[in-house]
Order: sequence, then C-alpha cells, then structure tokens
Amino acid sequence: MHPLIHARTCPDQPACILASSNEVMTYGELDALANQGAQLLRNLGLKRGDTVAVVLGNDFEIFVVAWATQRIGLYLTAVSTKTSAGDLAYVLENSETKVLIAGKDYSQVAEQAVDQVASMALSVFSHAPGRTPFLKACEEMPVTMVSDPSAGSDMLYSSGMTGRPKGVKPQLPEGPIEAKTPLMQLGESLYGMDGASRYLSTSPLYHAAPLRWAMVIHRFGGTVVVMERFDAQQSLALIEQHRITHATFVPTHFVRMLKLDSQARQQHDHRSLKAVIHAAAPCPVPVKHAMIEWWGPIIHEYYSGTETCGITALDSAQWLSKPGSVGRAVLGQVKILGPDGEEVPAGIQGDVYFADGPKFEYHNDPEKTRQAYNDKGWATLNDIGWVDEDGYLFLTDRKSFMIISGGVNIYPQEIENLLITHPQVEDAAVFGAPDDEMGERVVAVIQPRAGVAGDAQLAEALRKFVRDALGGVKCPQQFDFRNELPREPTGKLMKRLLKAEYEAAHQALSA
Repeated sequence: MHPLIHARTCPDQPACILASSNEVMTYGELDALANQGAQLLRNLGLKRGDTVAVVLGNDFEIFVVAWATQRIGLYLTAVSTKTSAGDLAYVLENSETKVLIAGKDYSQVAEQAVDQVASMALSVFSHAPGRTPFLKACEEMPVTMVSDPSAGSDMLYSSGMTGRPKGVKPQLPEGPIEAKTPLMQLGESLYGMDGASRYLSTSPLYHAAPLRWAMVIHRFGGTVVVMERFDAQQSLALIEQHRITHATFVPTHFVRMLKLDSQARQQHDHRSLKAVIHAAAPCPVPVKHAMIEWWGPIIHEYYSGTETCGITALDSAQWLSKPGSVGRAVLGQVKILGPDGEEVPAGIQGDVYFADGPKFEYHNDPEKTRQAYNDKGWATLNDIGWVDEDGYLFLTDRKSFMIISGGVNIYPQEIENLLITHPQVEDAAVFGAPDDEMGERVVAVIQPRAGVAGDAQLAEALRKFVRDALGGVKCPQQFDFRNELPREPTGKLMKRLLKAEYEAAHQALSA
C-alpha cells in the first residue's frame, strides 16, 4: 500500500487536514505534488542514497517532500524548527546534504546556516530574497512518476544527552516502494490501523515517531489531522470534530489533559477512539491509570528510539497486570546486561540491549556506532532496566541521568514520576548537580501549577511528599522553582540544559 495507489483508487480522499484552518490535501493532490518534487530532485542530479534536509513546520509541505524523497531512494533529514544556525550548519555538513528546503518562518536561520557551509555544493529552496520556495519550483515539473522509483528512508538526528546530535542512518529499503513496511505491520497488528483510520498528529513532524506514524497512515490510505502545536483542550475538540480513531501522545500531553478542569475534560466525545498510543518518555503509573479510567482500555505503549534497533509494546490489559512495564519485544529481542557485559537473570537490573533488530549506524561517526553495539552485535539506546520472568521490560532511567550521591546510585525518573502527581506541581525535573562532599546532590527543579507560589513552604511540602513515598535517600536535597521547564515540543524534558546550567554555576563558584 502506498499513497500513489490511493491517488488512483480514491483521489478525493483527504490525506491531510490542518487542524488550525481545516484546509484539506487529498491523495490525488499529495501524489501529484510528490511526483513533481521527485522529478525536481532528480533534475538536480540527486541519486539513491543522497540526502535532502528540511526545516519545515507542521503543514502539507513536509509530507510532499517526504513522499518525494521516498520514491527516489533518498534520505530525508527533518531538522528541528527550533534549530540554531550553528546546529543546522552542523547537520548539513554531517549529513552531506545535497538540497535544503526551508519554510517561510525558517528561511532566515537557513540562510545563516548556509553562510557557514558556503563551501558545500548545496541547492537551497526557501522564501528568502533571491530564493525560490520548493513548492513553487515544483510547479514546472511533470506530475508523472519517475521511470525508476526506489524506496527511500529518513535519516533523523537524535538529540542525544551531550554534544552534537547523531544522525541515525538506517539501511535503505529494497524492493518496490509500495511494499509493506515493518511499522505498517505493527500498526495493523497492534493498533488496528487501516484505510478508515483517522489519525491525530499531536507533535512536531521533524521528530521520528510523529513523522513515521503519519506516513504509515498515508500508506494505509487514512486521514492525518495535523496540529500545528499541542494544546490539551484543542486535542479533545479535534477528536470529537474529526471522529479520530487513532492518536499518538507523550506522557506530558496526558498530564496536561488530566489537569484540565472536569467540565473541560468531559465536554467532548472521545468514543470514536480505537487506539491511543504513547511513547517518547516514561509515563508515571498514576497518570496512566487515570487515562485508562477516562478513555477505557485503549491506551497502548511502546518503547523504542530514533534508531529503531528494537521495539517493545503492550496494551492496557497487559499494562494493568504489569504496571510500569513498557512491554515485551515485538521487534528484536530484549537483553539485559550486567557490568561485565554478560546477560543477567530476570529481575536483575542492567543495561538494555536489543538483539536481532534492524541495523543502523550513526552517520559519519564510526566511534559512536561502535559504542552502540556490543561484541555480540546487540544494540543499545543507553537505557537501564530489567525484565521479569514473563519477558516484560521495566525501564529504570537513562544511563546518563543516573545520579551517584555518596556512592549510592539514584535514578531521577522515579522521583520525577512521583513529583508530577502532586496537585501543586505542573512539571518537574530531577538531576544530579555537582557537590564537593557527596559527588552529586539530588536537585529538583519544579514548575508550580498556576497560582501556586514556588517558595520555602512548597519546597518543604514536596520534600515530605517524596520522603514519605520513597525514603530519605531519594529525597532531593535542593528544590528550586521555575516558571517553565525546558521541554522539546514532543514533551521530552531537556534535562541536559539544566544540568549544564548547574555545572557552570558550580565551576564559577569554584574558580
């Protein structure tokens, strides 16, 4: 299945709807524009394995480019719309980009990045003076399919924990472009996705999961309703308005929806939903219980990464029997390794690896690629966890976020998951800050709920809340308050920014 097939059989079927304007792009329109885009890229000399980079918002153009690259064997590198010129320049050079496509709101940063890589042979389409927008340039191209179509892929950049992002480069698919993909098979078997699916896309399309799931829906012939940015109240309204059957969220979205007042939560009909899928970050157990109670046993979870070296998944019934788990392997095999690199028994914590999953590499970085694999060829996403006797995986935390305080290993995820349930807390980040005596001390940075003062009284209340639930060792020694915490638009907490700030402050005091 493929959009080109749906363009022939049901050209007037909506492929995409923009939530902000209700503007519709049909399959006939999408296929014609994707063909023109592919023809243009071919005319520019791009060949199988070359890279096209885009800085585009959540609108039709990103799908046009994605399907254009997919049908001529190219890699698509979607870059964050929050990127700096320096980071974009790094990605352009590292990915060996041949064509850069920038939307109207991102043309200035694109030009600044291009100035930094002036030595590259780079074709640029943007709205900057002297440039031509990509869709405008496509207008003169034929709407017919290229004579030798070839399946492409994405090469997305993982934000990473430290340093520059890493380009995750999978092997290009072989075979016809309309062949069923592994993600289609999972969407069909786990979530019941098909041509009648109406999918709500809630997150930025430059991220792996939002872009890939939207394209899966296009392969099935369903309709993707695209939110420009997430809003809790609007998402509920869109589910009712468009009779949404499938949607993907991150736990932060759940928290924001659950913290709407009762009337706001109940005024929209959500009975059209068949499967609600979440990933990207651990979901606190009380939050997930609340979502299942609200929407019913249609909440699904999976664990993976941009690398897609393996996937675990579970449905609501499985999760209710194994609260806190991220499921059993549905792609690859989960392996838990101890400090010596050998497998450990069920119930023992260690590094999470996947065996027999799809291969990938970090583009132009053989050392990082080497570090991602062990001597058996198993790959890791650098998470810590354990499996139970039934093969269900439980994640403890990111390896890089583990706090060592006075020689004791402390995992901040558990503390964050507790703090976010406090009625006076909107958001929470827990991490280790440098400490001359203990090595690291546990710091909690809190975003109080609207109208709640971030003061000593709240700090003491939260300290007691954590101590009573988790004990004194895991209780943060320091509580600080912010109006807002740094999160990516997908909801991922950017703790590395907070850690860097506290490390810099400590160095300044020690100087």
